[in-house]
Amino acid sequence: MIIPEWRKSLRDIPKYLRSSILEHHLLFPGILTTLLSLGLWQIGAWQPLELLGFNLLFNVRHSLAPNNWDSRLAVIGIDDATLSQYGEFPLTRDRYTQLLTTLEAASPAAIGFDILFIEPSHHDAELAEAMEINGQVVLAIAPSLQQQTLRPVPVLDRVTSKGHIVSNADLDGVTRQFALYIDQVPSLGLTLLQAYNHSLQYTFTLDTTTSKQSLIPLPSLQSEVTTAWINWVAPTQGKQGIPTYSLADVIQRKVDTAKLKNKILLVGLTATGTHDPLKTPFEQISPTFGVYLHAAVIDNLLNQRFLQCLPRRFEVWLLFIVVISSTLILTPLKFPQRLFILGLLPILWFGISLLALTRFNFWLPTSAPIGTIILSGLSVQWQEQKEKQQLMNLFARHVSQETATLIWQHRNEIFQNGQLDAKEMVATVLFTDIRKFTTISEGMKPRELLDWLNSYLGAMAECIQQHHGVVDKYIGDAIMAVFGIPFPHILPGEIQEDAIKAVSAAIAMQERLVLLNKELTQQGKPTISIGIGIHTGLVVAGSIGGSQRLNYSVLGDAVNIAARLEQLNKNVKEENPYNILVSETTYQLIKQHFSTQKVQQMQLRGRQKLTMIYSITSRNA
Repeated sequence: MIIPEWRKSLRDIPKYLRSSILEHHLLFPGILTTLLSLGLWQIGAWQPLELLGFNLLFNVRHSLAPNNWDSRLAVIGIDDATLSQYGEFPLTRDRYTQLLTTLEAASPAAIGFDILFIEPSHHDAELAEAMEINGQVVLAIAPSLQQQTLRPVPVLDRVTSKGHIVSNADLDGVTRQFALYIDQVPSLGLTLLQAYNHSLQYTFTLDTTTSKQSLIPLPSLQSEVTTAWINWVAPTQGKQGIPTYSLADVIQRKVDTAKLKNKILLVGLTATGTHDPLKTPFEQISPTFGVYLHAAVIDNLLNQRFLQCLPRRFEVWLLFIVVISSTLILTPLKFPQRLFILGLLPILWFGISLLALTRFNFWLPTSAPIGTIILSGLSVQWQEQKEKQQLMNLFARHVSQETATLIWQHRNEIFQNGQLDAKEMVATVLFTDIRKFTTISEGMKPRELLDWLNSYLGAMAECIQQHHGVVDKYIGDAIMAVFGIPFPHILPGEIQEDAIKAVSAAIAMQERLVLLNKELTQQGKPTISIGIGIHTGLVVAGSIGGSQRLNYSVLGDAVNIAARLEQLNKNVKEENPYNILVSETTYQLIKQHFSTQKVQQMQLRGRQKLTMIYSITSRNA
């Protein structure tokens, strides 16, 4: 059996589709996207976008479901008004003594100073006495660049608890994590809550009706949690911010001390232009003040609402799951649907992340999964375009661009389990052959013969494709073309259209041959004469061969009849200007569009009655 020419180009298509549609469509884009996304994750390329996603999540959460800071917190700020009255920072320490004296009437639960008292002064003794009387004062300490801890002066160190105030901001300046312990030293907020619990225990001894369950559970040095992700509940300033009072107003008793009763107080800088700025997800352009960082830590500890995050090893699995899921969803869709879903999936993921943050204080990565979804979509689209281009390249030389596009659009209908599925259909077969080819070939050199033949075959294939036919095979100098494949045409109108296109293509081939012969004559090469046979009938098209080598071919009597009609042209000289013969079946389909002439009757295989053969004489106007 002669292998069809365009099927030769497609002999590896079943294997290709088996690997590309069933594997590459899912596996290759998935692997490509996973490697790319994990590579970006590994080198930290996602981090800047992840930080933006973090800020956006908190702002959206606050706008949709606003929260409030814990009411047990308050800040006493060294603000602009305080500095204008008491001079530049650092203030003289007698001001802090006055503050503690004033606060005795308010009985705060604990007082923390976000201020380093590392230089001695002549007011230290009075301040130490005031701190000792209060009993719940916590001072700040900090490690220096020389790995030495900056501690309060000894007289203050002896009468107070201490907590570190070291913080580190991320690349965008926003502080998201805080060390609860550094070198076994608890943070200022943690130490303040220890003092707060001590204050509650003292209350228990005075009021036995108070529940001991009010004690705040705190992470110990032995616990696994030494660094916490801060859950920024709301902006730190403004109407929804942490209550803040001017230090000068408190000293001058302009603030009702009842507002500070049993509060956890933080004393720190809040004056503009100070060297203690703090950026939060809400305050990025206009930073707030460092004292609010410790307030946020205390709030999170009081309410057990530190952020929970995925361990890094689970982020890898998350990205992998996102890749596989998005690839599975996007692969079977057409481009408009894929584009819509590709826009919907990131919104869906952002919604899931927002829900996790709002309901469970759980921070899911946003930018990396969303970026991975987009990369999956691009990868799937790129892979499809690549496969489409490969398929088009295989078909383009043998079918029209429109037919190639149609094959791609309906590839799932004709390719089944990696093979071109066998289908029975009615098609119109066209056969053509060069007259006296053997004699001509004997008089030409092989190279010249090949160039001469290729110029002819190319011109004829062009005519066939222009009329939406498929060049089925080249058999030496012969051409077999089929109209009506690879998609079965069932409607009578479709079958008739195939026959009309076949005859139109045959006429176009003869007309094109006239022009080609003029070119050949000018080049001193032999001219070409051809005969064409056309028949419409039942064929079977499908994959033939073993698993290692498959070919797609068209079988049936219609093929043999068309070949036989082509050979009859040699004997029909009169009333046959185009050297085109058609069968009775084809004639009935095209008789309204072309002028014909009866030639002779012949016995066709499988038929008892004689069948009339017709020649094509002209097109009808």
